[in-house]
Amino acid sequence: MSIFEIIILGFALALDALLVSFSYGLILNKNRFHNSLKLAFSFGFFQFFMPILGWWLTGYIYNYLKIYSKWIVFVVFLVLSLKFLKEAFSKDDNAIPNECISLTCLLCLAVATSIDALGAGVSIKFLNISIIFPSVVIGLITFVLSAIGFFMACIFKFIGKKYIEIIGAVLLMYLAIKALV
Repeated sequence: MSIFEIIILGFALALDALLVSFSYGLILNKNRFHNSLKLAFSFGFFQFFMPILGWWLTGYIYNYLKIYSKWIVFVVFLVLSLKFLKEAFSKDDNAIPNECISLTCLLCLAVATSIDALGAGVSIKFLNISIIFPSVVIGLITFVLSAIGFFMACIFKFIGKKYIEIIGAVLLMYLAIKALV
């Protein structure tokens, strides 16, 4: 596997994290820098760690998780999407979104966006390639794209809060449906 192929893999695996970061960048108004770093670090770390886990445990856990992975990812993104929609249509339009993302939510998002990376680790093992360099590249790319995604949302801040939350919900719903397809 060439460096170019590893970089392409990193970008492909980071797209879900980019979209989730963008969605949260749309709705979080306070502690933006702190929240962007929390998301980027969490996503980057799990995208780094999951290929290593898949590589080490080669088929056992992946084959078990593979059966349920679509549904796990679907449920996580569906619940988050519905939460965004509920907030968009709540009567209190002046409600301020949470200042920080909860640890539980952060871990669920990080795991949900990195299940594909577990499978990538298995594939890399089957290619008889050391896992450390590809995992570092994947993690760094995910970190950078997640941070960029969060701040790209600033461009869309001129839209009303209700519509921003609907856009975030639609993006998360897309990821939920994509997980099943």
